[in-house]
Amino acid sequence: MGGPAPEEPPAYVHGRVPEELPAYVYDLAELDAHVSAVREALGDVELHYAVKANPDPHLLRVLARHVDGFEVASAGELAHVRGLFPDMPVALGGPGKTDAELLSDVARLHVESPNELRRLLAAGRPADVLLRVNLDVPVEGASLAMGGGATPFGMDPDGVAECVAMLERQDAVRFRGVHAHLASGLDAPALLKLAAAVLEYARGLGVSEVNLGGGMAVSYADPAARFDWRAYGEGLASLRRPGEVLRIEPGRSLTVYCGRYVTRVIDVKRVHGELFAVVAGGTHHLRTPATKGHSQPVAPLPPGEPVTIVGQLCTPKDVLARNVPVALSPGDVVEFTMAGAYAWNISHHDFLMHPAPGFHYLPDGAAG
Repeated sequence: MGGPAPEEPPAYVHGRVPEELPAYVYDLAELDAHVSAVREALGDVELHYAVKANPDPHLLRVLARHVDGFEVASAGELAHVRGLFPDMPVALGGPGKTDAELLSDVARLHVESPNELRRLLAAGRPADVLLRVNLDVPVEGASLAMGGGATPFGMDPDGVAECVAMLERQDAVRFRGVHAHLASGLDAPALLKLAAAVLEYARGLGVSEVNLGGGMAVSYADPAARFDWRAYGEGLASLRRPGEVLRIEPGRSLTVYCGRYVTRVIDVKRVHGELFAVVAGGTHHLRTPATKGHSQPVAPLPPGEPVTIVGQLCTPKDVLARNVPVALSPGDVVEFTMAGAYAWNISHHDFLMHPAPGFHYLPDGAAG
């Protein structure tokens, strides 16, 4: 699963706080162990990593040992992955593809609409495609719903039928199967229920290759609660029929646990009775809590009066965690856990033009 690997990351000594804060610290050994366990639990279900979750090249190098390919959603992500691992299979998805993206040389192209397919057919270029379907099925309990009703993602069955008819009239673009990433934030039983519905639909189309997307639940409120990969792998094995190829493309659930955002308290103050700790950095480095409306988990600290931890930005939305029962003073170090996915790469870096964080890596025992 190869190609040239990126250069070795700078080593981070465990337990030693970087001199320059804020900083991200990634535990590559933890990531390797986690993804290895996921790979083992899935059996022969194909595993692709959704690069949008975290494209850090050192994380991608670890992931490349265990995954069957990468899923990208832009020409930029495609170039990034190809530059690091030119031989790895890549699938390209996402709505609003440019002509250049539609004509990319990838292992699988996820077609989002009849118009995308018309443009691809007009170009006359061979391609292997999956049609992204948005089924009208319940997705209760999801943190994000990309399907199950009217959304910009994929096609309803009428749109898929229109595409199938176009594909039957030519042979350059090869119809390989369906793609269905319907929701995020679901546990194994809920995802298996969706998988059963998608497989039934795919069988009705006469295809045997199905990409079930990602969406595995990650709990920021209870970091110890992990997705049950064993149950999911066993469930998919029981659903699959002989000859069917099943593929998944998780992102957050693979890398979130290996990352920490480490910063330092600048000020502690009380305003109208509420205690605030202002730290260096903020949501321009770690946007996840502001986006999802949760408190980012904090590594253990001495107990104290509940304090709301905020960043340096000139907005009341720059909140990293609310009412955390810890004792903080100016100069103290705070480590936010579960910062390995949808963190730095989705944050509004340039707001107020503060400096970027540093990046450090716990040594990976399998590197070299």
